[in-house]
Amino acid sequence: MSDRIVHIVDDEAPVRASLAFLLMSAGYAVRAHDGGPAFLNAIGDTAGACLVTDLRMPEMNGVELLEALSAKGLHVPAIVITGHGDVPMAVAAMKAGAIDFIEKPFEDAVLIAAIERANASADARGDQGPDTAAIQLRMGQLTTREREILTGIVAGLPNKTIAYDLQISPRTVEVHRANIMTKMQAKSLPELVRMTLTMAKKPI
Repeated sequence: MSDRIVHIVDDEAPVRASLAFLLMSAGYAVRAHDGGPAFLNAIGDTAGACLVTDLRMPEMNGVELLEALSAKGLHVPAIVITGHGDVPMAVAAMKAGAIDFIEKPFEDAVLIAAIERANASADARGDQGPDTAAIQLRMGQLTTREREILTGIVAGLPNKTIAYDLQISPRTVEVHRANIMTKMQAKSLPELVRMTLTMAKKPI
């Protein structure tokens, strides 16, 4: 078990309590905060820290929190929890530095696995050479149309909008979307977005 402290940031007390209980039961040390400002005031030394934050919060949303951390020069592996309709903001959070995002509702094991990935990523200091090579190989298998649809997916566009923009039917988008998931070996939308953003950050 990692000795990293998991910081939970959520404006809803029942959610904070539920997540804290789950993570403490899994053996993690936990600190809960009722919003981004409270977390920023308390964080201090970020060594050994991991962040689990809700995306939509009234005072400071998850993207703004990550941007504030970056502005302060603080690097904390972060996981963003989001609703199904928040994909564009979740993608923005990943571009702002989030390691992963998880769509509600989710299984307990999904969050634990995401935290383990975040900790492993921090411990590895971003050494993702083999994964990047594998992702590049998979992306090379996509057709031009599939790449166009992937761009729309990562932008958070619904199938109907992608279909309208490309002048094809929503059903065709669904078929291509399924093929993309298969070729990229992505088990979920967050995983697909994460892989795509990994390639977007890769130097040419």
